[in-house]
Amino acid sequence: MQSRHYTYLLIVLAALSLSLSSCRSLRPSEMFIIEDDYPLAEFEPSEKEYEIKPFDKLALRITTNDGFSLIGLGNSQQSGGNNQERQRGLQYLVEYDGQIKLPTLGRVSITGKTIREAEKYLEEMYSEYYQQPFVLIEVTNRKVIIFKDGGTKGSVITIPSENLTLVEALAQSGGITEISKSYQIKLIRGDLTGEPKVYYYNISHLKELQGSNILLEANDIIYIESKPKYLNRVLTEISPYITLLTMGLTVYGIFIAP
Repeated sequence: MQSRHYTYLLIVLAALSLSLSSCRSLRPSEMFIIEDDYPLAEFEPSEKEYEIKPFDKLALRITTNDGFSLIGLGNSQQSGGNNQERQRGLQYLVEYDGQIKLPTLGRVSITGKTIREAEKYLEEMYSEYYQQPFVLIEVTNRKVIIFKDGGTKGSVITIPSENLTLVEALAQSGGITEISKSYQIKLIRGDLTGEPKVYYYNISHLKELQGSNILLEANDIIYIESKPKYLNRVLTEISPYITLLTMGLTVYGIFIAP
């Protein structure tokens, strides 16, 4: 009878271990899984300029005389931080309704315009108050998100005023790790609640990069596939049960076994 109970105990522990050995249990942090029949997009260079959206943060500089006062700005005797702020401009938030509150003008609608269109639009509006206004706009919160090592590591990379390439973004995030698949990099672009485009890139060989300039867009998500470490994960998952089994055998040997 006692040996039968012992056999039942082993069967229960084995079943628990097998249930925890599924792919989902072994890689619970994996993200952005797609079905086999999900359509993958072919690389297309971005041909459209960035359009201003609600909740964007804009650095705005406004001067007169077609920007004459900007010449020699870097020679200011002020402290480095203040000088940098003057060069970049004050920051304003595009509100949820697409409007931005600006000095003199008040709230104006700016969403949906490219940077060039917004600069021209504000110059026309400010021309009622200033001589030959000159407007410079920079979106300061454009970013891409990078996940690696099965989703356990993440980075947010700010896109500068100039373009940011995939390789540059990976370098800023710390590069490729030992378990990362450099030949299988997933780029997700578009609204995640809709039907985003999914691209796969291989940067393991120079030949794969020739002729392609992989420029990133705001809110792109980069997911670097990683090599599964099944053995380590299985040992981690079943170690509590091994400990429990060892304790059970110890109790059995001390108090039950003849």
